[in-house]
Amino acid sequence: MAPAVRFTGVTKRYPGVVALRGVTFEIAAGSCHAVCGENGAGKSTLGKLLAGIDTPDSGTIELDGRAVRFADPGEALAAGIAMVHQELASCSNLSVAENLCLGSIPSRWTFVDFAAMRERAANLLADIGAEIDTGRAMSSLSVAEQQLVQIASAVGSGAQVIVFDEPTSSLSEGEAARLYGLIPQLTARGTTLLYVSHRMPEIFRLSDHLTVLRDGEHVATRATCSLDEGELVQLMIGRRLEQYFAAHADADADAAPGAEVLTVRDLTCPGKFEDVSFSLRAGEVLGLAGLVGAGRSEIAKAVFGLEPNVSGEIRVHGSIARIRSARDAMKLGIGLVPEDRKLQGLVLSMSAVENVTLPLLESVSAKSLIRKRDERAVAQKYFDRLRVKIANVDAPASGLSGGNQQKLVLARWLAAGSRILILDEPTRGVDVGAKAELHAWIDQLAAEGHAILLISSELPELLHLSTRIIVLRAGRMVGSVGREAATPEILLRMMAGLAAA
Repeated sequence: MAPAVRFTGVTKRYPGVVALRGVTFEIAAGSCHAVCGENGAGKSTLGKLLAGIDTPDSGTIELDGRAVRFADPGEALAAGIAMVHQELASCSNLSVAENLCLGSIPSRWTFVDFAAMRERAANLLADIGAEIDTGRAMSSLSVAEQQLVQIASAVGSGAQVIVFDEPTSSLSEGEAARLYGLIPQLTARGTTLLYVSHRMPEIFRLSDHLTVLRDGEHVATRATCSLDEGELVQLMIGRRLEQYFAAHADADADAAPGAEVLTVRDLTCPGKFEDVSFSLRAGEVLGLAGLVGAGRSEIAKAVFGLEPNVSGEIRVHGSIARIRSARDAMKLGIGLVPEDRKLQGLVLSMSAVENVTLPLLESVSAKSLIRKRDERAVAQKYFDRLRVKIANVDAPASGLSGGNQQKLVLARWLAAGSRILILDEPTRGVDVGAKAELHAWIDQLAAEGHAILLISSELPELLHLSTRIIVLRAGRMVGSVGREAATPEILLRMMAGLAAA
């Protein structure tokens, strides 16, 4: 029996980089086949080639024993291949229902049948256990909700091959658990899944076989059960991964707290969050936990001056701060790594260097002219420290992998000298090696006296890095837990409203 998908000698080049080089392996029909590797290894490129978004420069892709070459995603979908993208791909000005029915909009005579469209969309969302108003505009949804719409669209397309590219990177634990339940249902009915992920637990939980890519080359294809986590990491990064412990948080557990640098009192934004109060000290990592929709990202945006109609009081270093815009926040030494790096974190058409130096142009300019040598020197310092993989620093940020794009956003605020850092899902879509490095960086920044507000949907990340954790539910604070007392069970119960503070 022919494999569902076979890659033979597949090579893909982009300006300045070889994304894939002679990759060969096959995927059995009705299996969940994971593709693993560090950021920039070529995982997403492989999925894009299969889904018709890009075409290989050489080599062949076979579908059920037939060589295929798609000119666009429409041809791939017609052949039975769909894709759930890591980076959101939707029409933001259209409703959820319209996005889910694009390409097959129900009609009566020559008119759109809106009732039928909403019903079909609701059924598609119900199939994956998502509860989203189909009349809402996509632009009004959170990143996690938009990801769920993408998943519903791919699953509901009836495709025989689905590419999942980091599908849980923006989902809460509960939403991810529903996807985990959906995967075996899909394979049981014969659907073949190419599952790209950096999350070890879900790779071992969901996949039958896995393929490891490193620097665009095929390293190994194995049965998942034949490897343990340490062996897989070594295949991915070519070396053993030493654990990065939050040494600063552990060492300073009994130390006197630093000075209070950020104080929030009765912060309220109608319809999003209400009466939120907390303080953040120098050298502290304060975690914000909560289910999707709890108001975590909205609070971060409010502190950074991106939410209108906010009431309450914000103090920075003891003085009342009037933060009405991002510029006001930046002047006070506040930096934000946003949840959606493409929409809010980067100017994708600008170069990597230009993205890093945006907040500090005055310091690298003379008489309104940018000193390019100084600009490059500043950026290169943080490229080296954060291990940003880039062939040409003048290349557009849009050409970098998701993890390297995230590093650019963090590098910007480090270069700007921000002492208060708001990190919203800082390791979303980042591989295991880069995640460990970013965790070590966060810990090191706290040791250097930075005050860090950390938002994450990954409870292990919050528990690993935070000195204390505030729990939010439905826009309100429901309690605070110290590092020593915090456990996944306690946080989940508080997030779900099953326990008091």
